[in-house]
Order: sequence, then structure tokens, then C-alpha cells
Amino acid sequence: MLGKLNETQIENLLKEQVIGRIACQANGDIYLVPVNYVYRNGYIYSHSAEGKKIRMMRENPEVCFEVDNINSVFRWQSVIAKGTYEEITDAEEKQQAMQGIIHRIMPLVTSPTSHPSHGIIEKDSDVGTTVELIIYRIKLREKTGRFEKN
Repeated sequence: MLGKLNETQIENLLKEQVIGRIACQANGDIYLVPVNYVYRNGYIYSHSAEGKKIRMMRENPEVCFEVDNINSVFRWQSVIAKGTYEEITDAEEKQQAMQGIIHRIMPLVTSPTSHPSHGIIEKDSDVGTTVELIIYRIKLREKTGRFEKN
């Protein structure tokens, strides 16, 4: 059976998952990339080093976000949302966003080594040697969800 997710189911899927996909478009180029994220209060919070995705979202902040939970070909849920990219510049908000992201991904880290590209470091002395992270959020304005279950 195919069906539509209701608002509660959409919110739950966005909160439960850790990896989603951002699609952005600028200057005739389209780019789709997976990201770690945390969802709070209608916003997707994520981070990235400077690169193609960030440059494109700065050029055109209108993006699409997709997340899914796939158990099998005949048992899945998916949410697609449209929103606007916003770079976070306030130091306190950046710290809160990174803490939320790290809290969500730490249970999935299989070894205690540093992951500077995700803001995870082994020693405080490594702080100055990490990759410069850009913390951003996507303000979601339109969300739809679908599912299939047998």
C-alpha cells in the first residue's frame, strides 16, 4: 500500500534520521549531496567545509531536502522538503547547532578517533588544527511525505 505521511509522521521521520540529502542549484548546475543533520523547530541544522555545496547555496539559497527510512523495497518512508539556506554567524547559535549535530552522530561513531570534518576532536589542543566548519540551517517551509508498506 502506498500512502501519504501525515504531519506528525513527517516530523517524526525528520527528527529520527541522521543523514539526509540536500539538492541545490546555481548557474545552471544542480548538485545533490548527503549531509549529517539535526532537526529542531522547523530547521535542518548542518555543517560543511567551504566547497561546491556552500558556494551554490550562497548563490541560490533555495534548496530541497530529502530524508528516508528504507527497510525494504516495499517498506519505506520518505520526506521531501523545500526551504531556504541560512548561514549561522552568531557564536552561541553556532555552538548550540554543533552540539546538537555531534550529539546525534556520536552514537554512530564506531571508533574514538578524531573526525575534524565533523567537528569531533580527540584533544582540546586540536581545536586550532581542525577544518574551518560553516554551520548553517535550512528553514523548511513546505514538507511532503510518502510511504509504502506491505
